[in-house]
Amino acid sequence: MELPVVNHKDYVAKIGDDHKFPINKFGELAKYLIEQKVVKNFFNPVACSFETLNRAHSEDYIHDIKNKTLDKNKIKKIGFPLVDSVVQRSLVATGGTVLASKLALNYGIACNTAGGSHHANYDSGAGYCVFNDVAVAAHYLLDKGFANRILIVDLDVHQGNGNSEIFKYNRHVFTFSMHSKTNYPAKKSISDLDVELEDNLEDDVYIKTLKFYLNELNNENFDFVFYIAGVDIHFNDRLGKLKISDEGIRLRDELVIESFSSKKIPICGVLGGGYNKDFNKLVELHSLLHQSCAKLI
Repeated sequence: MELPVVNHKDYVAKIGDDHKFPINKFGELAKYLIEQKVVKNFFNPVACSFETLNRAHSEDYIHDIKNKTLDKNKIKKIGFPLVDSVVQRSLVATGGTVLASKLALNYGIACNTAGGSHHANYDSGAGYCVFNDVAVAAHYLLDKGFANRILIVDLDVHQGNGNSEIFKYNRHVFTFSMHSKTNYPAKKSISDLDVELEDNLEDDVYIKTLKFYLNELNNENFDFVFYIAGVDIHFNDRLGKLKISDEGIRLRDELVIESFSSKKIPICGVLGGGYNKDFNKLVELHSLLHQSCAKLI
């Protein structure tokens, strides 16, 4: 059986070739996964519906994004121009994580080739995140009765403040964020479990720390896991402050995925951040999530 992976050509929005965000990584990752024979075909998502988005985002905010009427300062906070292709990308990528979560229920494990927009809040976006795809998908699963206790494992270098805010009072979703202490956002939110890492942390301490907390989390009874596999923890990342190697990221992904799949808990993997100085290396690092998942299918 092949790993179910969700992808769409609209994941690559037109934000300009000189933009700081490496938007082309989504298209190149899809090509790389096929070249490396990780997948043969992708599942194609549709744009997320208003009803599904409205589970995690306010009506006004959704309308302002769709109609491109969002306040200029709020657009600036997101970091993307609010153009048609960005709106479409945000809707389709969110639909992609919803689809991947449903595939994970059927196959035990599934991935999106985008997603992990964890800075988006109920009524605003931030840090290259328009809609919070994991929050939307988690609410979808809960509302449909497909899951009752969800764990979000967020290992992006930046804190998953959007998820911790959205699920602050929701006892059905547990937010775990292991991130750089001094990195964005400057003002951290409060997750159910936050682990703050010192600058320039290397593989040994990182993996040891992760193993400890995964062991703690495995004492809980979760019935679904979202894994945000940001690769901005890499030593050569432009926006990261950690010093994790290629092998460290591979080991991290394998640890997370095996710890839950071994207990037959469905897991949905999404990309998270990555801003490596070497674009080809960035694509390769993002693919480690899918490669690790494919070993277990």
